[in-house]
Amino acid sequence: MDLKKGISGVIITYNESSNIRRCIESLKGVVDEVVVVDSNSTDNTIKICKELNARVILQPFLGYIEQKNFALECAHYNYVLSLDADEALSDGLRSEILGLRDSLIHSAYRFNRLNNFYGHWLRHGNWYPDRKIRLWDKTKYHWAGTNPHDRVDVADESQVKLIKADILHYSYSKVSEHIDQIHKFAKIHAEAAATKGKQASILVHIVLNPTFKFFKRYFLYLGFLDGYYGFIAAVNSAKLNYLKYVYLREINKNKLI
Repeated sequence: MDLKKGISGVIITYNESSNIRRCIESLKGVVDEVVVVDSNSTDNTIKICKELNARVILQPFLGYIEQKNFALECAHYNYVLSLDADEALSDGLRSEILGLRDSLIHSAYRFNRLNNFYGHWLRHGNWYPDRKIRLWDKTKYHWAGTNPHDRVDVADESQVKLIKADILHYSYSKVSEHIDQIHKFAKIHAEAAATKGKQASILVHIVLNPTFKFFKRYFLYLGFLDGYYGFIAAVNSAKLNYLKYVYLREINKNKLI
């Protein structure tokens, strides 16, 4: 096995039966293996993965960053193509990666990401091109950041090649699903921030920060051009900022009781 020439497709999952088939099928023919690290799903996620010949590894959830780094260790090849279960390669990106396979000369590759909110593709509001590193040499870089917001930790940007083709991100199928996720992510972010000793100011973090977040998304980044769904996405983005600091204040307050 030539570890330098092959590519491992890597995905972490938990109850992703509505998304995982689309994700894995987009990787077919592009990668040499598909590795799924699953947090003991209770739906049909594992069954679907095995039907599509993915290698499934069960691992209780460690945290988003920790789980993704565990998945890197499970990959056979040095180059990994990491997708979230609700993402898929566009036809254009499939073609680009296939053209790169025999000449992976960069340590990492960054792609555009096109986000779908409530059945609509958002091309404004700073939701696009939403560039992410998704293909890289795992012997050089790993996942970092603050849960639940992960990133590939690359020190030298000269080693990153931009490919202007799209990952398709099917973010939320309906508004209620997005709101549920906002509360979940806000709590995770607050817990991570609290462990680092961070505080939240009422004026700066709870009043001004969310207000400016909405203003940027909707006006400065032209989110209004995406119509009603651009407005809802901007509101929900501001709500996430608001809630994560409200929860942080609540956690810090409870520590003092």
